[in-house]
Amino acid sequence: MSTPPRPRRLSVAERLAAAGRDATLADLISRTSEWDRLLVEQAVYAVGRAHAELSANSLRELLPELAHGHLGVAIKALERGGIIEPTGQWVPSTSAATKGHRIAVWRLTPRGRRLASAQQLPPQRTPRSREQARRPAQLDLFGAA
Repeated sequence: MSTPPRPRRLSVAERLAAAGRDATLADLISRTSEWDRLLVEQAVYAVGRAHAELSANSLRELLPELAHGHLGVAIKALERGGIIEPTGQWVPSTSAATKGHRIAVWRLTPRGRRLASAQQLPPQRTPRSREQARRPAQLDLFGAA
């Protein structure tokens, strides 16, 4: 019976870097509001319904600038929640702040697809005719109730 290989021991520098990473992530999570998280979640569902794959690049186009800083944290939470999974592909980031670093490409999991399809889409506006658009809306203030 063979014994499983022992995991590689981390150096002191690697352990310190991991601790710093974990502290930074915890700080970002503590500063991420519920609004930011839900906003990113809605963007993931919208892009996931329309496309087989998504990345932070495709999500950033849909989000207000305020939510950009919390995008990575929200994506990580969606992965941990079983909503998205990595495809194993990487693309260069289009965000100037990341200086073109590689970012992961994701796809909705079966659970994520179920949740995305259950989301309420905003009601579609019915286009008005040109005549209706030119005619000012009139209020019947003295009409019969």
